[in-house]
Amino acid sequence: MAEEAARRAVAALPLLRTAAGPRDRERWAERLKEEYRALIQYVENNKNADNDWFRLESNAEGTRWFGRCWYIHELLKYEFAIEFDIPVTYPGTAPEIAIPELDGKTAKMYRGGKICLSDHFKPLWARNVPKFGLAHLMALGLGPWLAVEIPDLVAKGLIQHKEK
Repeated sequence: MAEEAARRAVAALPLLRTAAGPRDRERWAERLKEEYRALIQYVENNKNADNDWFRLESNAEGTRWFGRCWYIHELLKYEFAIEFDIPVTYPGTAPEIAIPELDGKTAKMYRGGKICLSDHFKPLWARNVPKFGLAHLMALGLGPWLAVEIPDLVAKGLIQHKEK
């Protein structure tokens, strides 16, 4: 069921066309416009489906991204700061999302709080370069990771709701 919901969410996202990264100054501006369009569409779709779960913004160059994400578990909202840099080889390489406050709390995370997306998401990203962008990273990377890891971390007592 969750997989089907993810497929519908991604199907509603525009595919990106410009194969340019931060080193390609002229074409990077066009890619960034496509990224923002897809992110805006994804956020609007989520709000319409009553599934709003993140806020994201970037520096002026669009190379460093930061914001907040949240996951509702047993009617409690767990909120986390997120951050990532656009790799110089982008879009050939997917960004690595970090949730610093969860660093070291799960095996599905690398040093610095970077979430593990290598088994499931990165092969999918590689097959869809340059069509996938940051909205796809959120929908198929961070979203499913939160859905699996947050309930597990709560059950193990590794994270607690802020009001407890």
